[in-house]
Amino acid sequence: MYFVFGTLVSFLLQYFLIGSQGWALDLYYAAAFGAAWGIAFYLDTPRISLPKKLGFSFLAMAILAGIGTLIFNLEMAIPSIMKFSIVFVAYYLLASFKGSKSLRR
Repeated sequence: MYFVFGTLVSFLLQYFLIGSQGWALDLYYAAAFGAAWGIAFYLDTPRISLPKKLGFSFLAMAILAGIGTLIFNLEMAIPSIMKFSIVFVAYYLLASFKGSKSLRR
């Protein structure tokens, strides 16, 4: 659900308000945003250790880079990794301000 919502919001903002680089590339960048939001929410549990969260995020970034390189090229794939990492870190930064250290609770 968070993946779909994050992708939709990011795509609409990028495509209609910020400026389009082509719908396919905008959709790819939006999917990176949605994936970061969805994965961060999924991993936001005390049962998963910090090293595992880091490993999952690196795996997701590698998958994004691979898909982006296959569909576009590496130069176009790099911004998706940056968007993913910014959203992923921002999620946990916001969570750190809460007493529970989680945005789920």
